[in-house]
Amino acid sequence: MTTGDSSYKIEVCLSPLLYPVYEYEDNVVVIIDILRATSAICTALEYGAEKIIPVPTIEEAQKYKEQGYLVGAERDGSPVPGFDFGNSPFHYMTDKIKGKAVILTTTNGTLAIEAAKKAYKVVIGSFLNYSSLCRYLAEQKKNVLLLCAGWKNKYNLEDSLFAGAVTHELSKNSFFSHISDAALSVKYLYQAARKDPYKFLRNASHRKRFARLNLKDDIKYCLQIDKTGTIPVFENQAIIRMNFPAGVIPVNTIVNIPKSEN
Repeated sequence: MTTGDSSYKIEVCLSPLLYPVYEYEDNVVVIIDILRATSAICTALEYGAEKIIPVPTIEEAQKYKEQGYLVGAERDGSPVPGFDFGNSPFHYMTDKIKGKAVILTTTNGTLAIEAAKKAYKVVIGSFLNYSSLCRYLAEQKKNVLLLCAGWKNKYNLEDSLFAGAVTHELSKNSFFSHISDAALSVKYLYQAARKDPYKFLRNASHRKRFARLNLKDDIKYCLQIDKTGTIPVFENQAIIRMNFPAGVIPVNTIVNIPKSEN
């Protein structure tokens, strides 16, 4: 990749609550909610959903449900009773969603999307689409803001880890010459964790929360790298699968992992 004359920034916002501090008109904003909203969105689009419509509240999701839409709803790690899906990527590995619009509301991820929806471009990032996402971001020649959804506006480890992975990759390009302190810190975090992210996160609060909910398989799935070339983009109040000319962005086939016996 050739180096341009201009230089660009990589910044990391560690909570949606801080987003106004980082808000600039020309940012490409990457929404990160590794466990599990952004992983579920990538999976749903790979499995044929036409689009995902994120909404911030259960009340809005319920209105869509009453109109006959398929709706995923999660709060505090658990599916909300009365809706079609929760927030697990496994819920979206079904022909039921093919060609359909799916409404989604989650504890953290959809609120981060709501915060950033007026940015120049909003895309969805996960380990599942890591390499395609990084290549896309490098090709845009724009400032990149990695927005971590966190947990109820608080810092969390897994989103920061992914932000560090993206910073690690993008910083190989010399035109990203301005890397913020937050981006540097998560880059170093990723470099410490990259050999075994699952083990590194063993004491993370969300992993402990998921253990209580018997969601170990979700964690393992969401930490898989490059299982899809899908890059979800937020356009016209919905998340759709970004289209590219053939051969521009690599597209892989998403891979399931078997459910654990324990």
